[in-house]
Amino acid sequence: MTKKNKKKRKTSKNKYKKLKIIKIVGLVIIILGILGVVFRDIPNPNKLSNKNNFSEASQVFDRNGRLLYKFYADKNRVFVGIDQVSDNLKKATLAIEDANFYKHFGFDIKGLLRGFYRTVFKQRLQGGSTLTQQLVKNALLSPERTIKRKIKEAILTVAVEIMYSKDQILEMYFNQTPYGGTMWGVKAAASGIFNKDVSDLSLAEAALIAGLPGSPSKYSPFTNPDGAKQRQKMVLARMEELGMISKEEREKAEEEELKYFVERSEIKAPHFVFEVREKLVEMYGLQTVLEGGLRVTTSLDLNLQSFAEETVMSEMEKIEKYNVTNGAVLITEAKTGQVLAMVGSKNYWAEDIDGKYNVATALRQPGSSIKPIAYATGLELGTITLASVFDDRATCFSVPNQKDYCPTNYGYSYFGVQSMRNALGNSLNIPAVKALKVTGVEAMVATASAMGISSYVDADNYGLSLSLGGGEIKMVDMNTAFGVFANQGVRQDLNYILKVEGKNNQELYKYEWIPGERAISRETAFMIHSVLSDDGARSMVFGRGSLLNIKGHPEVAVKTGTTNDLRDNWTIGFTPDYVVSVWVGNNNNTKMKGVVSGITGAAPIWNLVMTKLLEEVPVKKLTQPEGIVGINVCNLTGMLPPEEGCAVRYEYFNEKYVPRERRSLARNVLVDRDGGFLVDSESPNAEWRAQSVVEDVVGALVCLDCQPELTEDGKLKVKKIR
Repeated sequence: MTKKNKKKRKTSKNKYKKLKIIKIVGLVIIILGILGVVFRDIPNPNKLSNKNNFSEASQVFDRNGRLLYKFYADKNRVFVGIDQVSDNLKKATLAIEDANFYKHFGFDIKGLLRGFYRTVFKQRLQGGSTLTQQLVKNALLSPERTIKRKIKEAILTVAVEIMYSKDQILEMYFNQTPYGGTMWGVKAAASGIFNKDVSDLSLAEAALIAGLPGSPSKYSPFTNPDGAKQRQKMVLARMEELGMISKEEREKAEEEELKYFVERSEIKAPHFVFEVREKLVEMYGLQTVLEGGLRVTTSLDLNLQSFAEETVMSEMEKIEKYNVTNGAVLITEAKTGQVLAMVGSKNYWAEDIDGKYNVATALRQPGSSIKPIAYATGLELGTITLASVFDDRATCFSVPNQKDYCPTNYGYSYFGVQSMRNALGNSLNIPAVKALKVTGVEAMVATASAMGISSYVDADNYGLSLSLGGGEIKMVDMNTAFGVFANQGVRQDLNYILKVEGKNNQELYKYEWIPGERAISRETAFMIHSVLSDDGARSMVFGRGSLLNIKGHPEVAVKTGTTNDLRDNWTIGFTPDYVVSVWVGNNNNTKMKGVVSGITGAAPIWNLVMTKLLEEVPVKKLTQPEGIVGINVCNLTGMLPPEEGCAVRYEYFNEKYVPRERRSLARNVLVDRDGGFLVDSESPNAEWRAQSVVEDVVGALVCLDCQPELTEDGKLKVKKIR
């Protein structure tokens, strides 16, 4: 190699070294810069061991400024030494949260990988954070998910592991972790859930408490007892897997009956308050709700809430003999969706009826109260009108690859040819199923979803029974949906919170009314309102002047609903201003006794509540949309009166679907030569005769002056619809 080449190579190496040094220095500067930003406001780990750190209660008020409840942590936190915590609770906590706690230095790589594997491949949710990381997150850091916060968490986790012993870290975890509601720390959890000292917990009780930090709201034994039990089983299974307990101990703990304890605090409207808490947690995180000193003004009217609670209690006493143990009420504003009152059970504190269970947010079968949505779908699509003709008689519907569907009317009574107005007003089942058959299940599910029924997702899961309440719904969703009828077709989702202020009175949230989205047309909403407020249209079954009427307020619309098995009984009504839903039944789903119906069970409560609501409200006449046309139609055909004449009545139509045809009643049809009843062309004894005939919505011919077709034992033959 020449001298020149050697010199050139040496120069190149020097340049590379300089460049490498510059890159390293640059990287160090960047890292130091990042750490400088992070360390600038990093919390002091010494705070963890300072028991004098305080938090401020969050207060929840009704719309008029009256206190409903305080959410707090500090006042309900009692520090406990690690030696006072039962071994059951220590083992259960380590098993579900951090089995390698005493082996790692703040981070458990195996745990992270195992958590990922269990979550993805075994569908068993298991986090990868260590107890030290969770302690840092709960006690020192805010809940936002940013890279900066992750860096802080890593630094603080290492610092905590250096500064404190493992037992000290575990002790701080047990004292500074949220266990749901106002319970921070295991001592508060043991006392608040089981009314026990933390040192006296059984294995079953310890496993339940140990599972709560994973999601205190989701696994709360008070608001979600089934979820809490499943979480407890997961903890016990993990303990057995780690060899902490035997199979026999696990099975015994799983079978142990857990008796929950709730201190009767001065809480008002408890079901509503805890629903508000869940929404606040979604908005601000649990720690801020419990320690952030929030001042929350809700939509609730405490006077109205108290009246509704008292009404449920007093009216339930009258029907207890019919094996009806519980009732619920929900009152909302139609235009705003604001919740004015929520009575989730007749008594929140009653253990015999599981009173803490909130029926207003639970899935129940709606019975006939769902029918207005089925008919509204047909009105929207033009498959039916208020004048459409339905043959109400015993009918079976063919279902591909299944047994025939043969619904019956309530009380097994049938009323022959009826208009849609009468069919809906009197809550006849056969017409409702026919309406769904011509409209389609998929269309009804789409309409219901647009109106706010969140539980109707896949039309393939339902059949023709959907129009009679064959799909479960939530009361809160029914108020939203019926609010669409009240609000001229516009959906307004429910709202619980009007204002949220922080510790220093800064405004964090303020409710502003925003018009909702249109779910159905003004015309359809008007027509449904017209039917459900028509006392004459329902008089055939309910009689005139029943409890479904509110004196002096003819604009009030209402629909009842009772499931065929007598497990759920509803009355849901509305005005242009309010929606009121009432349910009675049993939380354990046992049957009520036969005399309970839409008019005798929920209706008396509904009538009293709606009457109270409208005491000082002026009568509001329904606003007829421009697209509504009123004309006289033939009562028997639903069409324009034929030339030979027909009894007529006035009816409303969407201008797009006004009838244009005049259909004569006189028609040549095939009848049985001997029996005089309608037959088809394949009948060997058929002959043509001139009869008075109408056609109902499914295309079935109904002979008005023929003889009825009877079975061999003299009963009216069931009609088959394909």
